[in-house]
Amino acid sequence: MVITVAVPVPFLDLLAYELPESWAVPARGARVLVPVGTRVTTGIVVGSSTGTDDGRVLKPIADVLDDGPFLPGAVVDLALWTAEYYASGPGETVAGAMPPGAWMKSERQVRITDAGARAAVALGTARSRLLAALRHGRAVPVRSLVTALRRRAEGLNALVNALAREGLVEVSQPLRGRADASKTIRVASITAAGLDSADLRLGARQRDALASLAGAPEGIDVPVLTARGIDAVTLNRLAGRGLVSIARRRVERGVLGAQGAQGAQGAQGAQGAIVLSADQAKVLDSLKALADAGRFHCALLHGVTGSGKTEIYVRLAEHVVAAGKRVLMLVPEIALTPAVAARFARAFGERVAIQHSGLSDGERYDQWIRIRDGATDVVVGTRSAVFAPIDRLGLVIVDEEHDSSYKQEETPRYHGRDVAVMRSRQTGALAVLGSATPSMESYQNALAGRYERLTLVSRVLDRPLPTVRIVDMRQEYADEGPGVILSRALADALRDRVSRREQAVLLLNRRGYATAVFCRQCAATVECPNCSVSLTVHLAAGRARCHYCNYSMALPKQCPRCAGPYVERLGFGTERLEAEVAGLVAGVRVARLDRDTVRRRGAIVSLLDRFAAGEIDVLVGTQMVAKGHDFPRVTLVGVISADVGLGLADFRASERTFQLLTQVAGRAGRGDSPGEAIIQTLYPDHYSIRHACHQDYRAFFEEEIKYRTAMRYPPAVSLVNVVVRGSSFRGALEAATDLARRVRTPAAGFRLLGPAPAPFVRLRGEHRSQFFLKGSARGPMRHAVLEALRSKPDLKRRVTIDVDPVSVL
Repeated sequence: MVITVAVPVPFLDLLAYELPESWAVPARGARVLVPVGTRVTTGIVVGSSTGTDDGRVLKPIADVLDDGPFLPGAVVDLALWTAEYYASGPGETVAGAMPPGAWMKSERQVRITDAGARAAVALGTARSRLLAALRHGRAVPVRSLVTALRRRAEGLNALVNALAREGLVEVSQPLRGRADASKTIRVASITAAGLDSADLRLGARQRDALASLAGAPEGIDVPVLTARGIDAVTLNRLAGRGLVSIARRRVERGVLGAQGAQGAQGAQGAQGAIVLSADQAKVLDSLKALADAGRFHCALLHGVTGSGKTEIYVRLAEHVVAAGKRVLMLVPEIALTPAVAARFARAFGERVAIQHSGLSDGERYDQWIRIRDGATDVVVGTRSAVFAPIDRLGLVIVDEEHDSSYKQEETPRYHGRDVAVMRSRQTGALAVLGSATPSMESYQNALAGRYERLTLVSRVLDRPLPTVRIVDMRQEYADEGPGVILSRALADALRDRVSRREQAVLLLNRRGYATAVFCRQCAATVECPNCSVSLTVHLAAGRARCHYCNYSMALPKQCPRCAGPYVERLGFGTERLEAEVAGLVAGVRVARLDRDTVRRRGAIVSLLDRFAAGEIDVLVGTQMVAKGHDFPRVTLVGVISADVGLGLADFRASERTFQLLTQVAGRAGRGDSPGEAIIQTLYPDHYSIRHACHQDYRAFFEEEIKYRTAMRYPPAVSLVNVVVRGSSFRGALEAATDLARRVRTPAAGFRLLGPAPAPFVRLRGEHRSQFFLKGSARGPMRHAVLEALRSKPDLKRRVTIDVDPVSVL
């Protein structure tokens, strides 16, 4: 019997192994231990057959870890489809569907032998340094020696192998990890002999222990007994005499209680008896009908900001759960999960699970097991939750479906929204894509009739959309000087809101205090040594940092190039904006929401809760402040440098600008007081800014689709971006040219553009060149690139294939 296995190793296809004759055939989705090269690792069974026809000698499976499927078959199917569609390894994609802690693998360790300790080795050589690092006699993981000895992994492994052949070191490969990563706790219970122990000679503590346990037939947790003064030694002695039994009980690392409570303040408003508007009721009835059809449908819910889409999601979920099905709710950001989970928890109680990377590994594992075991009705999570092990799936909701956060920027480069639609198709569920600013692709699908289009044209309670003012910063610079950050109109509006005890949100999509360090003497900027970007000034940390590779250096007091003392800071970011607001109004309570301020776990939820409670007057932040938040006290939204993204060499720049401005403006006026948005820009006549100010999506779409069609960009065509990396620019360009030549075939049905230098020609220490494939069908393009790579296997690890890219930078 031959078993086909997906292993979590980059670039590997499915692998075949022999099943020993006496073993039962493992279920599809079960975990197995298999040898891969010199290691043993965990794999997932994806199929089986009676034998091979090519005469290959297969390695046997080392062990089977599960009696049944660990990963449900439907999720295996989805992961394999994702791997094929996005041209990635099946093992990598299957690994993304697994919970943390579910993998076991061998770790290569090395230990010095007696012969190695006695060996005379020339000092200063690599051999002497390695043996010296092992002198203590303990086994050491080879991976830890890579850093300690500053050698590449390949060279170090070769050296270890050479010393092992000479008998100077021993190499072992013990397995790391557990088959079950659940948290357990020791529980003590009294036995029948313990209940009948009156005549036995026992110490006072032993008598106390038995007395406590006699009143608890189900047992008592050992930590509870320890707190009562009954230590482990006492329990072990009683267990040794058969008077007490000690077992282990699984303990769930719950997260919903804490996150739901924290998010409750963010989901403002009385949620008891909400009366739907006529538009909401009509949309909900239509969605219920689609859900009841019992087959796949995809609906695009296009509702203006504040139109009550979340209430529709909850009520539709109640309808689906009442019919015996389960629900998956995707949100684009971790920051949005607490409020959304809290809203669903009010409807479904503890039968709500959370899945996102902000949880600890143990919490994610426990939530995953709850989902797989059917202990939940609703799963709320970010992108990766699309692979949650849900059976009887009846509804998949993708909120803010336009958001670029749904696209994974490392292999496998899948788009959570599109995988969610495919999952709905495979399981016959209803998919609902919701947004006030739908992606061009989704709206085009709706216009073409592939998606059902449902609209909410007004806010709940007929609240008006915010009024929008555009400030031409060219005039501000002319009147006030080039250093202006807050225009006069926005500064006056901020003072007014603070005096009225109302709140404001300011958006600037740049982190840090200044965007560059500039030398007036030689005109140089301080750049990252690994990337083609300037270092950003972070004043509070006293560092200049690269936002791509995280390289940082102390803020220079003189120019690193010419040693000149005339060093200045150019531009501004959220850190500078926060300081500007703090100096604008005496006593203003201002806080900043960006990646620099919310690194600590729970910081996002804490900050948003403080803002919701009115403890903060002005919230400054990057695009994190623009998404999905509902704060009724916010009556002013200010956008600093609205055109910051328009200059990027990316065909989606206008779409992103329109979406971001529309979304952030929609944070204002969600309560009883009307809202206002003030947008500062150098390009007040740009169509993306003009249409965002009028909240006119259809006008923007019609203007943008003309550009996309003329230039042959998605959704007019399909696009594949191929990036080739190298240690030098010449090497990257030559490799890309060779690969492109192999991809370019006569009558292929697609166009190939390039290769050319990537917009960021150097990133994380590697030079980059790229080319594009444009066509009406993705299959032939994927096939052409993969076939070209098969003829150049040495390029595999240096090539990134991005199908349906969200960014081409």
